[in-house]
Amino acid sequence: MKPLDTFWALAVILIWGLNFVAGKIGLAQIPPLLLMTLRFSLVAILLIPFLRVQHGRMGQLAVVSVALGGVHYSLMFVGLSAIDAGPASIAVQLMVPFSAVLAWAFFRERLTALQIAGMMIAFAGVYVLGGDAEREPRAPYLLLVVGAAFALALATILIKRLGPISIFTLNAWIALFTVPQLLAATLILEDGQMAALRGADWRTWGAVAFMAIMVTIVSHGLYYYLVRKYEVNQVVPLTLLTPVAAVLLAVLILGEALSFGVVAGGVLVLAGVAMIQLRFEWRRVSR
Repeated sequence: MKPLDTFWALAVILIWGLNFVAGKIGLAQIPPLLLMTLRFSLVAILLIPFLRVQHGRMGQLAVVSVALGGVHYSLMFVGLSAIDAGPASIAVQLMVPFSAVLAWAFFRERLTALQIAGMMIAFAGVYVLGGDAEREPRAPYLLLVVGAAFALALATILIKRLGPISIFTLNAWIALFTVPQLLAATLILEDGQMAALRGADWRTWGAVAFMAIMVTIVSHGLYYYLVRKYEVNQVVPLTLLTPVAAVLLAVLILGEALSFGVVAGGVLVLAGVAMIQLRFEWRRVSR
């Protein structure tokens, strides 16, 4: 990988790690569903120039928006509102074993013994995270993040079935379809929205802008640029560094404790994910 592209890859990892930190900062003053409504509203506004009607695929885009915008982000940030950023960034890596299972179900991708063992190790790691007694409440909200990981895996499969599409056009439609879903959810399930908006300070609004611009638009654009330019097995393994970055940044910026449970659970999850992901990508590239 060229030095400049290596820099972009590291930038993506840093931005994705900071995403969890920004989420915790925003959640300190704004309820999770309202926070995501603001995020996707800003994305939709900024990506209006990229909206192109996708003939024959608008229904599929709407379904993707439900899985990704409506379900994944709702579960992810409701869970994140009650657990630390570090464990959340680790638990969401379960989208890799979930993706492997869904790829087997939808595309008849073969599951190897190594991948199955990796799944067991990854889920054992999340069990360790959930049993960390130093942070309560934990397990119920961690399960929401696990549910978010499954929704993300499902959305990934649905996006693959869409076929070729510009990442900016994809994000534009997902944002546009997601905003009314999240707006309805926050109005029904949350309260005190106006008070939260009036009390939000610059850090909160900065977190919303960072998640919308840097995470949803910039980092996703850079990631797909790298995936198109290089072999998948050169790029995808780098994503395993994201939870490492998230945990370290959460310790440095948010002052989260680095407990034995987080370290042990994180090592198990990442080891299991690596066994699944690296083997899965190697087989795809070798075909």
